[in-house]
Amino acid sequence: MAHDHDHGHSHGTVDPTLFKSVSATESGIRAVKWSLIVLGLTAIIQLVIVFMTGSVALLSDTVHNFGDASTAVPLWIAFALMRRKPGGRFTYGYGRVEDLAGLIVLLVILASAVIAVYTSVGRLINPTQIDFPWVLMAAGFIGFAGNEAVAILRIRVGRRISSAALIADGYHARTDGLTSLAVVAAAVGALAGFSLLDPIVGLIIAALILKLLVTAAKPVFTHLLDGIDSETVEQIRATANSNPEVVSVSEIRARWSGHEVYADVSITVRGNLEVSGGHGVAAAVEHAMLDAVPHLGRVMVHVDPETSPGQSFHRRDAHEYQSDRQTAVHSHETVIIKNNPQTT
Repeated sequence: MAHDHDHGHSHGTVDPTLFKSVSATESGIRAVKWSLIVLGLTAIIQLVIVFMTGSVALLSDTVHNFGDASTAVPLWIAFALMRRKPGGRFTYGYGRVEDLAGLIVLLVILASAVIAVYTSVGRLINPTQIDFPWVLMAAGFIGFAGNEAVAILRIRVGRRISSAALIADGYHARTDGLTSLAVVAAAVGALAGFSLLDPIVGLIIAALILKLLVTAAKPVFTHLLDGIDSETVEQIRATANSNPEVVSVSEIRARWSGHEVYADVSITVRGNLEVSGGHGVAAAVEHAMLDAVPHLGRVMVHVDPETSPGQSFHRRDAHEYQSDRQTAVHSHETVIIKNNPQTT
């Protein structure tokens, strides 16, 4: 059988991956929209209380919530770009923008931890007087509830569509909720006459934020470094092997691009199979994997004959290559000698 070319297109039908991709992207955008609405309402309620009480501590938390809601903007842009078709310079599409948005979220979480440490140390050195502690406590609980609701939404949707960036932004919202609990701690400390409770709790919360940062960073960096879980790889292998025409699966390469998996799979088939037959096997394997493997957005199926599976079909023997290279050099030198004869 002649070596078959890569196969990665549809055959006169609507691409089934289009529906999966659009559905996942729309789910991500909806999660971002609703989280912005909830965070906006939470911050507005806190802002009203700030104007009523003049609380500096609550003002700081409110400004923090408004500012951190902005991390949804690059994530929204990333999901919007996922709607665009690959082309031009970006032949693989725009999934990497989502991974970069996740990196931005991680940097903001790190900044939150640094700010929490800085503020807490400052209050340890210079304790501040808390006014309206009961109102401050209520506002802190409101901030925590709003941020935790957003965290649950983002993490749940992020896990469903396998968006590391959206999951990271969910943990970011959770860090904001912990910051609001620091406001509650400040109010409790004021009521108890123990002003140092605020900075002590602040340092504990900073440590919790750093722990959340590590949890959020793992999937983001896994995506950025083209890592993928072994379960997905084995599911790709099992699906390809389920085709009776497939002798073996010689190679699998898969990686995340945003919330989609892109895969290149090399399969071996009987050596006497015609080219058209190999193409048909590749098409069947491709569609089976797109149906069976969650989050698989694109797959290229490479077909090799059973007699030369995998890369061995394309790899020349080192000795043969060196021999051919020496022959070519010798021929080149002969031509030079003929064109430039030396006189004695």
